[in-house]
Amino acid sequence: MKATKINGLDLYQSQEILRAIAHPLRMKILQFIDKHKTVNVNKIYQTLKLEQSITSQHLRILRLADVVTTERQGKFIHYSINYPKVAHVVVSVEEFNQRN
Repeated sequence: MKATKINGLDLYQSQEILRAIAHPLRMKILQFIDKHKTVNVNKIYQTLKLEQSITSQHLRILRLADVVTTERQGKFIHYSINYPKVAHVVVSVEEFNQRN
């Protein structure tokens, strides 16, 4: 069987994204965003009964990992899931698993 080269950059990026997602509170935030498609930070922390500062810290981690995207509408920032990026991670991990 011919060995195929593993894309190290894809794996590194996938690792960073999975690390960002792999926190119970961030998973809860992502589920909430997914349910609403796009939502502002006020609705997230008020509905999930979280402190605003904690919510913002977790959203920052998700933003830096490119798991969520932002769009400013007036004084509010709306968050959405970056589905193409998440899908790319899933494909990268699946390809890695198929090689091993």
